[in-house]
Amino acid sequence: MIAVYPSLRAGLLIAAGAPVAMLLAAVSPGLWALGPAWSAAMLLLAALDALVAGRARSIRLVVPASSELGQAVHIRVEAELSGRTPVRRAQASIAVETRLVPDGRGDGALADPDGSGTLSGTISLQPVRRGALVIETLWLRWQGPMGLGWRQASRASGESVAILPDIAAVRAPALQVFLKEAIFGILARQVRGEGSEFEALVEYQPGFDRRAIDWKSSARHSKLLAREYDTERNNQIVFALDSGSDMCEPVAGLPRIDRAVSAALLTSYVALKAGDQVRLFSFAARPERTTGFVSGSRNFFRLQSEAAQIDYRHEESNYTLALSTLAAQLQRRSLIVVFTDFTDPTSAELMLESVGRLIDRHLLLFVAMEDEELMALVDQAPEASEQVAQSVAAAGLLAQRRLVITRLRHLGVEVIEGRHDEIGTRLMNAYLKIKRRGQL
Repeated sequence: MIAVYPSLRAGLLIAAGAPVAMLLAAVSPGLWALGPAWSAAMLLLAALDALVAGRARSIRLVVPASSELGQAVHIRVEAELSGRTPVRRAQASIAVETRLVPDGRGDGALADPDGSGTLSGTISLQPVRRGALVIETLWLRWQGPMGLGWRQASRASGESVAILPDIAAVRAPALQVFLKEAIFGILARQVRGEGSEFEALVEYQPGFDRRAIDWKSSARHSKLLAREYDTERNNQIVFALDSGSDMCEPVAGLPRIDRAVSAALLTSYVALKAGDQVRLFSFAARPERTTGFVSGSRNFFRLQSEAAQIDYRHEESNYTLALSTLAAQLQRRSLIVVFTDFTDPTSAELMLESVGRLIDRHLLLFVAMEDEELMALVDQAPEASEQVAQSVAAAGLLAQRRLVITRLRHLGVEVIEGRHDEIGTRLMNAYLKIKRRGQL
């Protein structure tokens, strides 16, 4: 679709014809027609200026295949014009889904540095959610050499960018250095007194765990022998992610579920490196998305792609249905890491009942992010009765949350609680601790 219309400069010049006509009518009534003639001339000049700029022979979008949440998406626009006159200004705009980009559009300036009639520029978008970022429409407009007229072209697009979970922590150099010591060390050496797979009998040395002494073998060989264990590999790790309404609430600008997904992927990467199997499971009012167990760090991108499909569900989570469904799918003892939030006492009570049925067979670990908004309300200076009421209500919710966490710990469930930027590291350390102890 092609359109021609005057620029702001041309609009001001056209509008100037009205006061000129009034002034001439007051001074010399016979000359008042010069005002409308001026406006008509400016309008004609604006149209000619836009037509001289030439039409768009081709418009192309260069769209990346994927990007990560929290990073800007850079979309390049390239256009070739038929006109050979220099373009004064050129702009591009795209329409996208408001679900991923709040304002639903992106703008950018284009340039023709060598005057060849080839325009190029970049539009940057900042998604706030995961999913497919679909570019619906592209608009391109450019001015003629005098800057009086715009010529605009538009077309439907349909290109999309896959917005994947943020895995910046996985690529961090500090993690790679840490893995060389923490993971590769576990795989390369035998861990005496820990682990679960019997490796060999060795002569007992001071400092060994006395529970590792094999008394029957020691009696046969007339010296103390101890069992040496190797850390078990090929364990099953399940990351159960609550995608209900509570986890869709934002923390530091991003939904809690996205913070949880990033933390889960960080620990998944470490687990895959350690030789374990990893699976993702999401739920809200019902089980939503589940993957099969994957192994090997080469399959990490597959997990990232699957995690990008976890949707945002603004509905109450059903812990009983979700955890019972997950338990029925697991054939052997597994580490189940549950990412959720504890705000509703009724839902928390149902969750505790479901946990009690799982803990006899599986090892459970709960991850919860600190509610910074509630803590800010509790700590605010009470300057009005409304703020006092907010602080009291927030303190009550935090007390209920602490009660649920305490009951979980009494059941024997380890609970990791921390800021959104800390839970990934804490969860990774908790997994490595479980791994070293051979608790699976």
